[in-house]
Amino acid sequence: MLDLARVKLHLRLDGDEEDSIVIGYIEAAKAHVAMHCDRALVEADPAGPEEMGLTPDVEQAILLLVGHWYANREAVVTGTISTAVPLAVERLLWYRKRF
Repeated sequence: MLDLARVKLHLRLDGDEEDSIVIGYIEAAKAHVAMHCDRALVEADPAGPEEMGLTPDVEQAILLLVGHWYANREAVVTGTISTAVPLAVERLLWYRKRF
């Protein structure tokens, strides 16, 4: 189960000052994963081919998205070098994507 406490542990956050921000990122990440895979994200066992369960790999993809969005809140970052991490979110979800 992907709950706020687990996400905050992933983000290494103490306290509850930013809970509303983190909850927003969680919901946005769930929506992003559902749209990326073209399936409804459900917490129970999927009932049909149009649904996708919240399995450990899907949860990890959500955690990675939330972590990225939490750490990179601005649209533009200057003075840094960034590199995409291979085998991250897209790799966790690639086999779930409908073609």
